[in-house]
Amino acid sequence: MPKMGESVEEATITKWFVSVGDKIEEDDVLLEIATDKVDSEIPSPVSGIVKELFYETDALVPVGKAVAIIELEGTESAGEAKSETVEVKAVEEVKEQPSSAPASSMSTFEILMPKMGESVEEATITKWFVSVGDKIEEDDVLLEIATDKVDSEIPSPVAGTVHEILFETDALVPVGKAVAIIALEGSEGAANSSSSEPKEAKEIEKSVVAASQVSGEHDFSVSDKFYSPLVKSIAKEEGVSVQELDSMKGTGQNNRVTKADILNYIKTRGASTPAQAASKPSPSASAPKAKAPVQSPPVSVNAEDEIVEMDRMRKMIADHMVMSKQVSPHVTAVVEVDMTNIVLWRNKNKAAYQEKYGEKITFTPIFFEATARALRDFPGVNASVDGHNIIYRKNVNIGMAVALPSGNLIVPVIKQADHKNLAGLTSDVNRLAGLARDNKLSPDDIQGGTFTITNFGSFKNIIGTPIINQPQVAILAVGSIEKKPAVIETPTGDMIGIRHKMFLSLSYDHRIVDGALGGNFLRRIGDYLEQFDINRAI
Repeated sequence: MPKMGESVEEATITKWFVSVGDKIEEDDVLLEIATDKVDSEIPSPVSGIVKELFYETDALVPVGKAVAIIELEGTESAGEAKSETVEVKAVEEVKEQPSSAPASSMSTFEILMPKMGESVEEATITKWFVSVGDKIEEDDVLLEIATDKVDSEIPSPVAGTVHEILFETDALVPVGKAVAIIALEGSEGAANSSSSEPKEAKEIEKSVVAASQVSGEHDFSVSDKFYSPLVKSIAKEEGVSVQELDSMKGTGQNNRVTKADILNYIKTRGASTPAQAASKPSPSASAPKAKAPVQSPPVSVNAEDEIVEMDRMRKMIADHMVMSKQVSPHVTAVVEVDMTNIVLWRNKNKAAYQEKYGEKITFTPIFFEATARALRDFPGVNASVDGHNIIYRKNVNIGMAVALPSGNLIVPVIKQADHKNLAGLTSDVNRLAGLARDNKLSPDDIQGGTFTITNFGSFKNIIGTPIINQPQVAILAVGSIEKKPAVIETPTGDMIGIRHKMFLSLSYDHRIVDGALGGNFLRRIGDYLEQFDINRAI
């Protein structure tokens, strides 16, 4: 399963294009996958025959996990000889499996990520206690790991010298994956492998020191079921006990309780019968009073009505929008901008511009240019919030909200927009908009945004109050440009004239952006647009 971006740890297989036994060529499409940000087709890195498919359609698969095995062309599987195979993980990270282990210069032992429970498939390395070259004794602590249930220290099952550390701190590692290699004591350089373990795997796993991070009615260690950190966080905040979680019917893979499941439960549990309410465990007297869940109003359905389930992308957009309003206190500021110079310049130069650059010039790259300059002037808007920490972003990466033919929305990102001239911005805007509408955006195209612009003017709307694209702290909405009568100041007095006017509206996160910062930033964008040189060369 390929890496689809820095924050993406898993993807869903939405379609297989091959079956076991199929003969395929290099670059033939094997499967289609989907994350919460983008859909992608995964091609085969080799030619051969599909030997095995590990997952079915709709399976949720961690990044780096093998999804299929391809038998390479020209290999023989007769007798005891092993066929040369390729584990399909990522297009750029295909590893051929040798038929025999290579000789090494020392006797070594692999430290594997231990099994932490039936439902736990990966853990995060939170701390290393050793470095390469350190001499260690049996049972010395090597590293500390964390899952969604416990933090644990991993001891060494052997004595020796740390030969290699395969993952850094904060790495998310699948269970059974080697994390370090120990050169055994007394090795004399003879070729050896780590097939004979000084300790049985189960004994090593039992030696892990586990400490539960929660207690009371939210002590998830008492449950045999897997719950994601987000689900557990929602459960604790909303006063949902482990017993209630265990009784839920999950819609995720292997009946896992998802975010949607627990939110739906919270919405509907207020309508439970008195008998059901009486059976619910009551919180302890010392426990904090749970926040009352927000109840959706009841919806009546008539016989003539049509019920259509949201598609996958719309569900994710809906959840993201609700989350943003819950996380950020939104404030919206508005300014009106005189766009006359820009309109006249574009009308005069659009034919020559397309002839010179092969690109259509719209107003959008001009908005990006002015906004990028203003973000450099006001870095407090080019930021994110992490708890009580403010992260000021070094790069100015502006997202562009694009409406898709399906009616959904996606936000490709122009990277380092402040370093690009108008021609470069125009090229990026046109390219990303086209890829978005053709559903051909790459994972990198939608990663790393620090600010977003949405164009309400495309639909002849004059103004709007957009929702912030988390984890950003502001979003700019651009209205339609309309001719209006306006007061024009001249050396000989004021006069009424026809001008091209437009509203800009900025929604910002009042946790870190106050009125002065938000208002001055928005006004600066307006000033840059109004100061546009009507005689600017293309």
